[in-house]
Amino acid sequence: MVLPVGNITVTEDFEVISESQLTTRTYKLDFERGRCVGFIDRREAMEQAIRKVLQTKRFAHLIYSDEYGFQNMIGEERLFVREELPRRIKEALLQDERITSIENFKLDFEKDEAFVSLTAITIYGDVDVLREAIPVV
Repeated sequence: MVLPVGNITVTEDFEVISESQLTTRTYKLDFERGRCVGFIDRREAMEQAIRKVLQTKRFAHLIYSDEYGFQNMIGEERLFVREELPRRIKEALLQDERITSIENFKLDFEKDEAFVSLTAITIYGDVDVLREAIPVV
């Protein structure tokens, strides 16, 4: 990283913008093959960001802050998961300031997995997460 040397002058035409106004252009990830396959932006980038947050273990990777990712529920009792899982998912997703709220949260259990569906309300439009598997055993 190169830092400026010398005096820096801020003029009146200097504009400060929030992070939510910055571009969301990012690499498109092919999760099945484990590689980048181009670029995406806006709503499609938000869909990928949501998927990535839910699939990243919280506190497990040094490159992410402690606020990034999802704290898994493996080994927890089903009753506890039913109450705690919605809070943990909302907490993980709402760390991204481009996501303004979570709606239509639904939780179903099948064997050793919890299946979640929800709608993330983002500044780029609504993103439906139709059926995300969360291992609980």
